[in-house]
Amino acid sequence: MRKAQWITLALLVTLLAGRAHSKSDDWTPLIAAPLTPNSRAFPGTDGKWHIVYELVLTNANVTPATITRIDIVEASSPSRILTSYEGSELLAHLRMTANIPAANATIEFNGTRLFLIDIAMEASATPPKRLLHHFEVLGGATPSHAAGTPVPLSYTVAPFEVLAGPPELGPPLAGKRWVALNGCCEVGGVHRSTGLPVNGKICFAQRFAIDWMRMDDGGHLVNGDPSDVHSYPDYGANVLAVADGKVVDTLDTLDDQKPGHLPDPKTITLENVDGNHVVLDLGGGLFAFYAHMQKGSVTVARGDQVKRGQVLGKLGNTGNTSAPHLHFHLMDGPSVLGSNGLPYVIDSFVYAGQVPAAEFALATNEEGDWSKGLLTTLSPRRGQFPLDLAVVTFPP
Repeated sequence: MRKAQWITLALLVTLLAGRAHSKSDDWTPLIAAPLTPNSRAFPGTDGKWHIVYELVLTNANVTPATITRIDIVEASSPSRILTSYEGSELLAHLRMTANIPAANATIEFNGTRLFLIDIAMEASATPPKRLLHHFEVLGGATPSHAAGTPVPLSYTVAPFEVLAGPPELGPPLAGKRWVALNGCCEVGGVHRSTGLPVNGKICFAQRFAIDWMRMDDGGHLVNGDPSDVHSYPDYGANVLAVADGKVVDTLDTLDDQKPGHLPDPKTITLENVDGNHVVLDLGGGLFAFYAHMQKGSVTVARGDQVKRGQVLGKLGNTGNTSAPHLHFHLMDGPSVLGSNGLPYVIDSFVYAGQVPAAEFALATNEEGDWSKGLLTTLSPRRGQFPLDLAVVTFPP
């Protein structure tokens, strides 16, 4: 037995010695892996290509690991840096697993962080097919079982596939001046930064979710008593099927939440968090989700086949919501929170401008005139994704 152990150890030493001069292996105490194996590049209303995904980072060494820089590079040409993160920008994209912003860029032994990525490329560029991630780290230099002094380390890891051709959908609503609130791709957004532990994995089902609210002709999202659902121009709007599909889930029994107040967190469950809702199976592994609909308004039932443009119900204020809106997202499974959120484009709409981001961020509620960012000349768009605070008009 001892001789066999000695032979095994000798073989290991020989193998390690043979690799000592090889550049094929790197010591990587900070492990990095994409949360999903791929995503699709999609064009946004800003005229740029976007690639959105996350990395899972784990420090596998007893010496704390501090990230100083992350470069996203094209795998076929690693010298081509698509985007870089360092300093305050790096920290802004780093999250604890409970959706809490990281206090600093240091990861303790066995600690895990999520790193949120949004690559924006000019429309004239061709999105790469494969990405790599170059890390500059201060971390443990050896596999010692005792913490040592961190040393500079540099390595390129974590391949990520970029697919072409995002799904093309019809609009989920009809009419003018719909505002894409809480949309992609700001890392501080309530949807973008929401990774939830569901079914044994971290899921970003709401990665590309939009909360659609309607602006009236005076630029108001609410006109009248803000605690009355009828003061919101979007309340009661018809919710439409974005494609032909099959209904796989519905809920239609919850009362409207009084605007201005979120429900008691103790009453929120995975079943009622999104209020009255509809899930459509669009085929090809695509599922469309509509949330916060009016009680008693859902016109379809599980098993029904629907056609694009068909009315599914009416916009309401049910579930975990403080103002009437339609929450819509596309996902790769029927679970509304336990799936992977997918990018898509809307085949045809008119871009009308943007709600001023700085002013909206300072507002305590939806009240005010938000028309300052509207265009004097409307811009017809085809095959784009409405980004955060975009104002669009859908066909009537």
